[in-house]
Amino acid sequence: MSFRSFAFRRQSLAIAALLAATATVQAQGKLEARYGVTMAGLSVGTADFTLDLARDRYTVAASGRAAGMLSAVVSGEGTVAASGTLRDGRPAPGTFTSRIVREDDKADTAMTIADGTVVKLVAETPKPVADRVAVTEAHRKGVVDPISALLVPMAGASGVIGKDACERTLPVFDGRRRYDLTLTFKRMDKVKAEKGYAGPVAVCAVKFTARAGHRSSSSLVKFLSERDIELALAPVVGARLLVPYRVTVASMFGNLVVEATQFDVTTQTAAK
Repeated sequence: MSFRSFAFRRQSLAIAALLAATATVQAQGKLEARYGVTMAGLSVGTADFTLDLARDRYTVAASGRAAGMLSAVVSGEGTVAASGTLRDGRPAPGTFTSRIVREDDKADTAMTIADGTVVKLVAETPKPVADRVAVTEAHRKGVVDPISALLVPMAGASGVIGKDACERTLPVFDGRRRYDLTLTFKRMDKVKAEKGYAGPVAVCAVKFTARAGHRSSSSLVKFLSERDIELALAPVVGARLLVPYRVTVASMFGNLVVEATQFDVTTQTAAK
């Protein structure tokens, strides 16, 4: 993931991705990607991100905004940034920040994570309502931020993308809400960006399960929990990592699709 833009509600979803290294060499490079967001085939938004990887650390910045016909009725944009370390080729989140702007409303979040536990959090406090599921200390342990959650290490030593990419549950905490994304393998596809990557992707079915921080009456939570969601993961050349290439959310109003139009990687390697 997160820039979110639905025709029937004001939401934004910032999507980001990043690079990681193999066990024997450390990849250093940059990933630049652009995503188009469509609803029922109509352009409703765009998202951009850049990722820098230097030895055993990563940083990523992403932004998303309403576009096309939607920008005439909804003013919204979001930015996110994350950083952390790489441990055995796996991202270990350190910091996460986000800002969501919808018309005159702003929501800022700053979070520090150590060994999977949120140790510092500055975020807007949700309005107290009777049906909001409380976030406890337990919900802030064993978690990853929304960006790092979508960085999937490649399994095995072959470097071949396969169904193992999808067999996992991602415990996500975004500063306000705790939820799980459970991935299961569906199929293999081939894709070709307008600029950059062309090749295979692993397509995962995604089940969204809200855990805490949400309202039990939330129509958005109900929508996401009941939808067929697909996540297509593409390999990053020069790094043993898979990142989102396409996200599809089925809807009676027409599918919401977030898909890369640019997926450029420049890398160089250095021995440890």
